[in-house]
Amino acid sequence: MQQNRWVKLAVLLPLIAVFIWSLNIAVTRYVADYISPVSISFYRWLVAFIVLTPVMLPKVWQQRQLVMLHWKQFAVLSAFGMLLYQGLAYSAAHYTTATNMGIINAFIPIFTIFVSIIILKEIPNRFAILGSLVSFLGLMYVIAQGNLATLLHLGGHWGDLLMVIAVFFYAFYGVFLKKWQLKVPLMISLYVQIGFSLIYHLPFVLWLGVDRLDMQNSASVFYAGLFASLIAPWVWMLAVQRLGPNRTSIFMNLMPIFTAILAYFWLHEAWTIYHSIGGIIIIAGIAMAQMKSKKQEPSVDESLNAINK
Repeated sequence: MQQNRWVKLAVLLPLIAVFIWSLNIAVTRYVADYISPVSISFYRWLVAFIVLTPVMLPKVWQQRQLVMLHWKQFAVLSAFGMLLYQGLAYSAAHYTTATNMGIINAFIPIFTIFVSIIILKEIPNRFAILGSLVSFLGLMYVIAQGNLATLLHLGGHWGDLLMVIAVFFYAFYGVFLKKWQLKVPLMISLYVQIGFSLIYHLPFVLWLGVDRLDMQNSASVFYAGLFASLIAPWVWMLAVQRLGPNRTSIFMNLMPIFTAILAYFWLHEAWTIYHSIGGIIIIAGIAMAQMKSKKQEPSVDESLNAINK
């Protein structure tokens, strides 16, 4: 009886994590007018690095041989997950809506299928292929705002295109996690990746400079650095431990819905019929793509590839 109660309460954990990440998309769109993409991306990981350092630096030092053994993998993961994905997402926020960003973000599982073909040589089944095509049509419908003829005018969809590219890079992040299956404690992995991310940002910071933190942008920076980068991943890890990877990963499909609701009430973005139709098509395609014969439960590393959203 007590165990069932805890299982029910554990359902709140992935909901909290997905809500935090969804709010971060809305925050990203909100703060786009007050801080440059390079600045918020750099500050975000700097805040997370400073907060983690007192606890994680001694642990990294204790595990330094293990860290040095996998430093190349950490460098690659950081480049795809923290520099390319986040940097392009922050850039996309200047040209598109939070609602569209949330919907496109849901496309990660589909892109992961195709990246797996390239990296892991995994041949998708017929459900994955058909589901991918269905989702792609839904994505194009949303980007075209219900009129596919407008896709010819690419300039009007620049932000959506940047977000699509960002999601494509994040798919590489998840596939590399699966490919390498690093036997490294998750928080150590996260901390080292953040360290590499700061190094990657230095050339951009030196060339473009960074905006000063002020009353308009500081709260968004600290939210991204603390809640989206640290608290949400920790809550997500707890969810995986209590619910398992499969049950937990399903909750990621709620991100477009949470983002749209937040964008509607906070940013006053309109939710239109093309969002509804396109969103339903995308979710249906994703669900179809996940249909397969019974296989092993995915690894915890696979299910935690959302740690730096």
